[in-house]
Amino acid sequence: MKIDVRHIAKLAKLRIPDEKLGQMEKELSSIVAMVEKLPELTGSTNLLDPNNTMELRKDEIVPSMPREDILKNAPKAAAGCFIVPKTVE
Repeated sequence: MKIDVRHIAKLAKLRIPDEKLGQMEKELSSIVAMVEKLPELTGSTNLLDPNNTMELRKDEIVPSMPREDILKNAPKAAAGCFIVPKTVE
């Protein structure tokens, strides 16, 4: 199977240098080959564990701490919000 690495990189908005294209194509081909070898799932019973149904708990409204008490511990706060250093330019 031929994989168009340039097209995939364009869709993912990635810049891949020309000298890395061959390596990327080989790696992507091996990933696709591995996925193609995975067995097919037959029916929905394979996806569920009957011993662990993972039922969701009901949402309940419970009292929380007052905002003022929480903001007392913050180094900087304004307008009821935490002030944090800018991390992205």
